[in-house]
Amino acid sequence: MIPLSRRSTRKEVNRGSWTAEEDQKLAQVIEIHGPKRWKFVATKAGLNRCGKSCRLRWMNYLRPNIKRGNISDQEEDLILRLHRLLGNRWSLIAGRLPGRTDNEIKNYWNSHLSKKIKQRERQNRAVSKAEQESSDTQNIQVMEVNALTIGREDASKCEESFKSGFNGDEFFDCSSDEGLLNLEWMNKFLEMDESWFTLHDI
Repeated sequence: MIPLSRRSTRKEVNRGSWTAEEDQKLAQVIEIHGPKRWKFVATKAGLNRCGKSCRLRWMNYLRPNIKRGNISDQEEDLILRLHRLLGNRWSLIAGRLPGRTDNEIKNYWNSHLSKKIKQRERQNRAVSKAEQESSDTQNIQVMEVNALTIGREDASKCEESFKSGFNGDEFFDCSSDEGLLNLEWMNKFLEMDESWFTLHDI
């Protein structure tokens, strides 16, 4: 922590907008000493600016090889592919786009590309949902057709069975003693039924 006595005497740096005069001084010093040792550059240029501010001003605005104008479709596609690989590492992305600054790419991403990606994702989800609903509808229709076909086949089989007739001899097998024993209950039932009607007739 900086002592209070030192803090009071420390000179405050300028944090406002850069002037044309400051830009000229910064460019002249960098032309002589190169874009490095930014704290030294700020002092040598006589600027009441910190080293970081001088570096950002040079990198984002004053560099002679800065590419001006709108970002092209090819650059946009490259930014998208690099962002999938590198994430929000804007300086690395800018290093693969000659003339573009990391600050410019970051601002373009936040103001344009991120919104475009979200809109594209919403459209893809809507299309996927519509395709799923269409597939479900087709599956239901196929199931209904299959059920109808099976029902018709079963009805046809019943009709054929009915047309073939009912064979009582095959249903009641009386060719064995076991079959005759199984029919004794029916004889007793018929006798009881006959006696009941006789009693009521009296």
